[in-house]
Amino acid sequence: MAKHSKDDVRVRIHSRIRIKVRGTEERPRLAVFRSLKHIYAQVIDDKKGHTMAAASSGEKDAGASNGGSVAGAKHIGKVIAERAKAKGVTKVVFDRGGYHYHGRVKALAEAAREAGLEF
Repeated sequence: MAKHSKDDVRVRIHSRIRIKVRGTEERPRLAVFRSLKHIYAQVIDDKKGHTMAAASSGEKDAGASNGGSVAGAKHIGKVIAERAKAKGVTKVVFDRGGYHYHGRVKALAEAAREAGLEF
């Protein structure tokens, strides 16, 4: 019996989620990826296959002090919401990327909602 890593399990869960969660031009997908040091968010139109807006804690101009913390995730949630609204996007579908809706993922989602994104 093969031992699966946590990331293998997460990728399998994410692929199951992606069967239902699809982004359109009217309602794109807000995808989240987290690493130990950073957190990344993208607003993606899956029909065209392109990213409409993106933000990460690794960017110098994003101003996030630490993407590995809940406070950094909240900041990136606000930044992605502002960038999406600048592109005319107000409604999105949330894609948690196979992660539990908890901690940094939850903080990013709630901050994006407070900043004006609907999901």
